[in-house]
Amino acid sequence: MKFRSYCVVSGVLFSLVAIAHLLRIVNGLPILVDDYSVPMFVSWVAMLVPGVLAIWAIRLARQG
Repeated sequence: MKFRSYCVVSGVLFSLVAIAHLLRIVNGLPILVDDYSVPMFVSWVAMLVPGVLAIWAIRLARQG
């Protein structure tokens, strides 16, 4: 039961990160780190990777 709970929590957290980056992409929000403007493609990658991890975690939670 602990493994399933871990997968659900991981899936939810990864989903929230992916959604946050999706909202940045949709709204075109700029991110500045010091004087450097973070390019939008970084959010595409930062949305894709946690999104895949979220799907993976939820699938594992359903199996176990």
